[in-house]
Amino acid sequence: MFIIIHSLVTSVSLTVLESQNTTMHFVTEFVLLGFPGQREMQNFFFSFILVVYLLTLLGNGIIVCIVKWDKHLHTPMYIFLGNFAFLEIWYISSTIPNMLVNILSETKTISFTGCFLQFYFFFSLGTTECFFLSVMAYDRYLAICRPLHYPSIMTGKLCVILVCVCWVSGFLCYPVPIVLISQLPFCGPNIIDHFVCDPGPLFALACIPAPSTELICYTFNSLIIFGPFLSILGSYTLVLRAVLRVPSGAGRTKAFSTCGSHLMVVSLFYGTLMVMYVSPTSGNPTGMQKIITLVYSAVTPLLNPLIYSLRNKDMKDALKRVLGLRTNQN
Repeated sequence: MFIIIHSLVTSVSLTVLESQNTTMHFVTEFVLLGFPGQREMQNFFFSFILVVYLLTLLGNGIIVCIVKWDKHLHTPMYIFLGNFAFLEIWYISSTIPNMLVNILSETKTISFTGCFLQFYFFFSLGTTECFFLSVMAYDRYLAICRPLHYPSIMTGKLCVILVCVCWVSGFLCYPVPIVLISQLPFCGPNIIDHFVCDPGPLFALACIPAPSTELICYTFNSLIIFGPFLSILGSYTLVLRAVLRVPSGAGRTKAFSTCGSHLMVVSLFYGTLMVMYVSPTSGNPTGMQKIITLVYSAVTPLLNPLIYSLRNKDMKDALKRVLGLRTNQN
């Protein structure tokens, strides 16, 4: 119904626009302002973002290689973690390289098609990340609350199915909202005060109001964010209840340390995500929106390898084994 109403409103509005201005031109490219400032500040920002990007690739790449090379980590928990690290590499690569190019560019332009392709991959990868965090929480729930049944439930087959579902469903969620937004008329101006093609600024640039499309997109965002989040919350509520029943302090500490890394990542990712996309009337200043987006799109992927590796004895032991094996082979 929303889509039908939106199509009717769009058709009527386009007719009015064309009758008012028969020479109206639609934009073929957008200008991403990014973080404007003096050249010295731009150079510093370029260097900082480049270092963050390279460290993120290195850290997550190491996790992927460790999980692949060390047979001790060929378990569901670390298979999920390896896929999550691989996802983070592509997630940060969907925005940061273009941001770096834009910082050095004088025009700072991105084509209409390029803008919506970035929109699609950035949000699809972000959605996939939400699904993986939910699956990883479910895996921890099974391991702690149902340890005797864990091997029979979380089999290799189920693990592969869950991984495939996360990847496929993440990329199937956003075509409809992106098609709806791309069909809006953009007749100028074409300046996006952001470093990514985000739905908020795109709605602001449309020549006609599109309340039905905005409602569909914000509802979609809320479902994608809150669905996995409630699943994570439910899993860890059950985990917390089970851990508090453990009689020994050492047992509780071990259980909490197993889940601590994942909870830190969930808190950092979802905290910033909800501020940005859950409420259509959040009213965050443009500068704050850029900072929040930078946190969950660049800083979080950088911190994830540190959180998972420094707090995880198995990962540190596997890294030593892999490095020792490679050294001996050489």
